[in-house]
Amino acid sequence: MRLEPRSDATLAHTLLFPAGAVLLTLVIAAALVLLAGASPFSVFGLVLKGAVGSEFALLETLTRATPLIFTGLAVAVAFRARLWNIGAEAQLYIGAVVTVVLGTGILPLPGPVLVPVLIAGVVCAGGLLLLGPAYLKIRFGVDEVVTTLLMNFIILLFVSMLLEGPLKDPMGLGWPQSKRVVEDAQLARLIRGKRLHLGFGLALISALATWVIMKKTVFGYEMRAVGHNAEAARFAGIPVNLVLMKTALLSGGLAALAGYSEVAGLKGNLTLDLSPGFGYTGIVVAMLAMLNPLGIVLSAIFVAGIFVGADAMSRSAKVPSYIADVMTATALLTMVAAIMLSRYRVRWR
Repeated sequence: MRLEPRSDATLAHTLLFPAGAVLLTLVIAAALVLLAGASPFSVFGLVLKGAVGSEFALLETLTRATPLIFTGLAVAVAFRARLWNIGAEAQLYIGAVVTVVLGTGILPLPGPVLVPVLIAGVVCAGGLLLLGPAYLKIRFGVDEVVTTLLMNFIILLFVSMLLEGPLKDPMGLGWPQSKRVVEDAQLARLIRGKRLHLGFGLALISALATWVIMKKTVFGYEMRAVGHNAEAARFAGIPVNLVLMKTALLSGGLAALAGYSEVAGLKGNLTLDLSPGFGYTGIVVAMLAMLNPLGIVLSAIFVAGIFVGADAMSRSAKVPSYIADVMTATALLTMVAAIMLSRYRVRWR
């Protein structure tokens, strides 16, 4: 068996294979639901109802999708240039740390000034964090998959140390949590009494801005060229190393915004369980959207809906909510295979 590039790849190939991947994911999930002793139609109906069946459910889905949009964009930007950023979780937490450090009263600034300052600081911190693995890749050929993955554990332990030391809230009754950010640093709620906040709007703006950068700018063209063939791009005069460094800054900054939105818009303070894996789930979101920044908004809402709906379903159907994790993992595997089959043809000898 061998793979050869498709010379007749059409829009139908690009659409049908990903659609088949989603269908296969649902079939596998249905089989697991049957093994659990429940009806797939009933379970999927409950998931759909729990995700979008009411105003509360829909707003919760959008709230859950907000950090996934940021981490999905971070992964898409890096993967487009073949910089395999698996450390969005670390960049998310470093963004949350900067939010707490700068947003708990150390900067006596009014809200209209403080929020942009926080965003700038968070983006810089996340970008610089990814710049290290990118430099090691460029200078010494170190595999960035390993360095960014290990960075997740290093930063998580670093955050744990901070929450037990310098950032620990003295009024937190001993719990490992930071002080709450001041009111001027918080993102307002879009609907009074609901959890959806302005971070969702910031995520939509970031998706649009990322699409413009990737599709309409010289930097975006250079990024795509390096991702397709770095040696050919270098031969054509594109500064490959510089492009990778700029890509790292953009990708890390986007992931850090997820930490900022969760602290300033939702939680109010930093805890060790701030993220249930948003950085890793961002990989699934980006692959489902085939690295398209605008498609990431839809795929993030889809994945968030699965998790929110699964939580509601598990209480009614007595099926473990872990079915959501199985579905997202299966969706990633099937989508990778779908992307490959849309670009390559399998030949049997």
